[in-house]
Amino acid sequence: MPLSVLDPVFWLIGVILSYVGVGAGVVLLLLALRVRRVDFILMALADLAITGIAIYQGSARGSLGLLGGSVISVVLAAALFQLGFRPRMDWQAVKYGKESVRQTILHLILLTGSAIFLIPFAWLVVTSVKEEKEMSKFPPVWIPTQQVKQVIDGSERGLAHIPYKGQPVTVAVMKEFDTGQRQVRIVVPANLAGTEFLCKKSELDEIRRVAPVWKNYPDALKFLPPETNHGLTFLGNTLQVTVLSIIGTLLGSSMVAFGFARLKFPGRDALFVVLLATMMLPQAVTMMPVFLIFRWLGWVDTLKPLWVPAFFGSAFNIFLLRQFFLGIPTELEDAAKIDGCSYLGIFWRIMLPQIKPALAALTIMAFMGAWNDFRNPLIYISSPEKETLAYALQLYQTSHGGEPGLMMAASTLVMLPVLALFFFTQRYFIQGITLTGIKG
Repeated sequence: MPLSVLDPVFWLIGVILSYVGVGAGVVLLLLALRVRRVDFILMALADLAITGIAIYQGSARGSLGLLGGSVISVVLAAALFQLGFRPRMDWQAVKYGKESVRQTILHLILLTGSAIFLIPFAWLVVTSVKEEKEMSKFPPVWIPTQQVKQVIDGSERGLAHIPYKGQPVTVAVMKEFDTGQRQVRIVVPANLAGTEFLCKKSELDEIRRVAPVWKNYPDALKFLPPETNHGLTFLGNTLQVTVLSIIGTLLGSSMVAFGFARLKFPGRDALFVVLLATMMLPQAVTMMPVFLIFRWLGWVDTLKPLWVPAFFGSAFNIFLLRQFFLGIPTELEDAAKIDGCSYLGIFWRIMLPQIKPALAALTIMAFMGAWNDFRNPLIYISSPEKETLAYALQLYQTSHGGEPGLMMAASTLVMLPVLALFFFTQRYFIQGITLTGIKG
């Protein structure tokens, strides 16, 4: 069996062993820092350096090279532990070493999963700052570059290397022909500068440097229709819908949840079961009746159908907040009643401040849902000046789908506010979800 058939297997084994080697090096460094011995720290750092060099140099030589480099890293870490670390460790260090192994494995798994999920976003951002010629290359180019240019005869010309009469020269591309030929002019060395000749495109080795193409972002906005004010109209509509949806979600869902959690009235539990049952209805079932209602109200081709439903709450949001309300001690409510506080005052002054984590989680989910909503604008909006960003991005793809750089730049601009919000508020989001239903 030829080795090329087993190449994917070698790559897989090499990657796994590389993880083992790196993890072992990290564990050795943690042990060295734990015992606070300079010789241990130096040995661990040397092991990590050798591991990195072996894996990098091996991967450059293919699957077998990566396999060999990873094996060297694992053997080196094992030998260093058995001969250098183990004889000088007490029982406390051994116990700490076992815990370090567990933590290292867990973190490597989490980092790998995070890297896999971040690949599409990284590709989106990198593609948005690439030159057009690099966008269709395979394997993908992850570090954007641009061809080095020089001003010649009042215009910027791309530079490239090419052999000329047996010696390498640097040339500037002066003219491009449909036949694939290029007219070039020598710029280096000086004794041949100014000489022009024809060559094939494949013969040119372009001189490139690492440089993102930032002009894709202003170009993406420049190609928007003039009446949209470079996309500010879409942004204003989206912000209006998003802010009103957040306000409606927090007010409507919290008031209904407070009623189900604290007020006693006939049929309360039965109504709550009916409310939860609405979660089983697909949105496609209610789409037509809701559209007919909005058409009867005369709200079609307005922004009202996009944010008014938020004020009526949703089953999931009400359930989430109800669980938080149930976890609040009733003594707070009784004390407020003794002081003469009404139910509305109890709700506003006592209950809402106690459920801030849940309100933060609902705010984030409402923001993301309203900002990325595509279906409702597609159904209710027909005027270009009332479009939201998600709907406008789809129309932008229709007209500029053949220009990946502009499309990815526009997508990145639309996505950045959502990512920024989640990045800075993820602690509150996770806290609001994990505390649901916890009482005491």
